[in-house]
Amino acid sequence: MRPETYGLVAALPDDDLPAYVYDLPDLREHVRTIRAALPDRVELLYAAKANSDPLILRTLAEHVHGFEVASGGELDHVRATVPGAPIAFGGPGKTQQELARALDAGAERLHVESEHELRLLATLLGDRTVDVLLRVNLPVDVGRVALAMGGGPFGMDPVQLDRCLEVMDSVPGVRLRGLHFHLASGLQAQPHLLLVDKVLAWAESWARGRGVDLREVNVGGGMGVDYTHPPRVFDWPALGAGLRRILARHPRLTLRIEPGRSVTAYCGWYVTQVLDLKFSRGHAFAVLRGGTHHLRTPAAKQHDQPFEVIPDDTWPRPWNRPEVRDEPVTMVGQLCTPKDVLASRIMTERLRVGDRVAFAMAGAYAWNISHHAFLMHPHPTFHHLDDDTGTPVAGDACARQTS
Repeated sequence: MRPETYGLVAALPDDDLPAYVYDLPDLREHVRTIRAALPDRVELLYAAKANSDPLILRTLAEHVHGFEVASGGELDHVRATVPGAPIAFGGPGKTQQELARALDAGAERLHVESEHELRLLATLLGDRTVDVLLRVNLPVDVGRVALAMGGGPFGMDPVQLDRCLEVMDSVPGVRLRGLHFHLASGLQAQPHLLLVDKVLAWAESWARGRGVDLREVNVGGGMGVDYTHPPRVFDWPALGAGLRRILARHPRLTLRIEPGRSVTAYCGWYVTQVLDLKFSRGHAFAVLRGGTHHLRTPAAKQHDQPFEVIPDDTWPRPWNRPEVRDEPVTMVGQLCTPKDVLASRIMTERLRVGDRVAFAMAGAYAWNISHHAFLMHPHPTFHHLDDDTGTPVAGDACARQTS
């Protein structure tokens, strides 16, 4: 945590807790590092599903080639938040209304998931044209990964692509821009490069066999984030160097990537407070404000969320302050379920009721994937640090969200 962020976290009033704190200068520096590592023929889109906070989107808009959205709601939100930014619309199960909204909004790309979806899109075109990428469910071995995206409901098997080409031949307004592959998430740089190499070789071979002028391949995101070692950031320079070597063998291709978690995870903190400390069957539990209904990531990924303790030396009560020292502690929330665990049996030097706990790496797939309404606890507040003086952004971005 940068000193400026620490100062903001420590200064938050108790009534503002729990709170999300987003370090926008840190995010800006991180995305600049990513862009600097990537070759010229690699276009960087941000997957808005990871965190669609308006100020995060506006910060990223200066540094990315566009945004990937996966629903009509995300489409409307991104278009309203960063007007004019290029948008690629993907995801399975697009409704007719969503496809129409994408056309009306001028989405730069549509990632088509099936022959049926392509035919539905064709009925909505009128005299308009649209660039599409066909999403391919390529049968390759991705090894042990956090999420294997191939072989499920995403995209189409290669044998179905020829039917799509026949449909496009009869609908001049649908232009095949290229192919889309997102086969795995949680890959580090070298496994990611091996997968990209296989994908591009297959894509160009397929295109040559069918006389397709292939200009673009999108390999999705999936860059790994290591929650057990926060300083171990995905190796973007290694990825960039490897992509340069691969693209040298494909001189006509533009490569697109759509990372989300690996872009914004590091800039966010979920800040809460110890409400109670208790022992159950000899084990220490810290009961915190909030919980996994605000920060679902550790429950969803089955990991311990990394954290820092922010000491608070004020204690207005007449009884002794509950505390633990040099003790493994399980951090739990306020929900009536034993699954409301943010970190389990983590050795803690000192922790007291009233101290604050700042959970790191909470900038992606955190608040936006959480079950907000469960038990109807208050929603967190949101704060954004946007300069190096420790001054938060003013205005409604810092207000408590209630919906």
